[in-house]
Amino acid sequence: MLEHDVLIVGAGLAGMRAAVAAHERGANVAVISKVHPVRSHSNAAQGGINAALTDRGDDWTDHAFDTVKGSDYLADQDAIEVMCSEAGDDIISLEHMGVIFNRDEKGHLGTRAFGGQQKARTFFVADFTGQAILHVLYEQLMESKVKVYEEWFVLSLIIEDGECCGVTAIEMATGRVYVIRAKTVIMCTGGVGRLFEPSTNGLIVTGDGMALAYRAGAPLMDMEMIQYHPTTLKGSGVLITEGARGEGAYLLNKSGDRFMEKYAPNMMELASRDVVSRAGQTEINEGRGIDGCVLLDCRHLGEKLIKERLTEILSIGRDFAGIDIIKEPIPIRPGMHYIMGGIKSDIDGKTSIPGLYATGECACVSVHGGNRLGANSLLDTVVFGRRAGHHAAEVSKQMEYKKFDVTSQIKKAEMDLQKLLDRDNVGERWANVRTDLGVEIDKHFGVFRTESGMQSLKESLTGFKARYDNCSVQDKGRIFNTDLIFTLELGYMLDCAEAITLSGIERKESRGAHSRIDYPQRDDDNWLKHVLVTKTAEGPLLTHLPVTITSWEPQERKY
Repeated sequence: MLEHDVLIVGAGLAGMRAAVAAHERGANVAVISKVHPVRSHSNAAQGGINAALTDRGDDWTDHAFDTVKGSDYLADQDAIEVMCSEAGDDIISLEHMGVIFNRDEKGHLGTRAFGGQQKARTFFVADFTGQAILHVLYEQLMESKVKVYEEWFVLSLIIEDGECCGVTAIEMATGRVYVIRAKTVIMCTGGVGRLFEPSTNGLIVTGDGMALAYRAGAPLMDMEMIQYHPTTLKGSGVLITEGARGEGAYLLNKSGDRFMEKYAPNMMELASRDVVSRAGQTEINEGRGIDGCVLLDCRHLGEKLIKERLTEILSIGRDFAGIDIIKEPIPIRPGMHYIMGGIKSDIDGKTSIPGLYATGECACVSVHGGNRLGANSLLDTVVFGRRAGHHAAEVSKQMEYKKFDVTSQIKKAEMDLQKLLDRDNVGERWANVRTDLGVEIDKHFGVFRTESGMQSLKESLTGFKARYDNCSVQDKGRIFNTDLIFTLELGYMLDCAEAITLSGIERKESRGAHSRIDYPQRDDDNWLKHVLVTKTAEGPLLTHLPVTITSWEPQERKY
């Protein structure tokens, strides 16, 4: 058996920032990840990270208000205040660690404009900011000599007497099951983007942490709030960064009109993501698109700026669409990008289960509410990853390792795996079920939703679960059995799909990313509250929590 004071599940930005923070407080820390840390999906974050620096004439309260407004007033304002007030120090810390942010002509840290914000407060590294921060944090992780269990897959959380005290996991290289005992466990496993097809998310983003916590009894909150990014490539779903619009790119319909004039006359292409996504989808639905798309036009930005600041999407255009964005517009459409919901947690990452923490996209500390502002996601991972790491480390100093039957934990995990491996090869493959599930949920849980569509999806999930129960694992071995791992991931995705669908049916209004054709208005009288789903022996239990309001009363949202 392996032991650590703080065990972090997931090695993206939230996980590595939590690990560095916990190590700083003297804890025995380990990170467990199903991929090498620098292959984490944080790599895909392109546009930047938000912060209001006072020496720029900016104020964190302005950032906080933009975030509250962007959330369509569903976010908890006390949590937003923490994130925005601590953002500046975290940006400077990252710069001191070695993140090479772009600078302006005076040599100061440069910023670009991002959607839903009145000021340009997005710090960036060209259009691969997430990758730049990820590699610097990995350097910090290596320097700290924190133990990393890379290419290990977590099978379950260990709960004893209502407390989380470790995990069971399989080492992919050997197929051996281990118990890792821990005083505290921090879930940093990212979102559930690959539940949808297509998606901007990598294939590893399968909701593992959310499902593990859900199965252990922790509530999932605001799972209906699925963000569709306004600019993704048709077919592949590859992300075209908001940084392009931040640099001044236009959105055009088939007539060459900048259609955002109609939907957000003040902010235009830099309105909040849900507003821009609905606008683009409306243009497509009403016949003003081009082959199911609208156009993103960067041509007027000039070759020099594009090659300096938009190198990634220059390559994406050529490689995935055969288009040179310097010379021609690129066809885009709204695509699934991010989930605002997740494991209910507080500003220190604590969940309802003692010893279990969650931070990053798998968590819902409620700073994004109904709609996340672009470039607040990286900030979320850094601020709350740091806070969770510090808190978990301090708590672990006061604790002893909890005793439990290690042998029985391993035996149960082995039996569950063997049941999968023992299935006949006549069943469906996980890939067929996963693809059909992704297409179905994208169809009924897209930019616009209806009661009938979501009810249809709910009924379909019963069939998908039955198909999953008959999935065959054709590779019967244990060494690097990706067939087995992908099948287990599909089980996690189905748990998340259940929570998303039930939450969507429950919220009978339109707010942020949850846009219902049958309930087109926001309803603060009845729905200014969070939706929580908890797994029980009797089935999923839906409950509500009030939204925390401190300084900003809800008002009509205009851009």
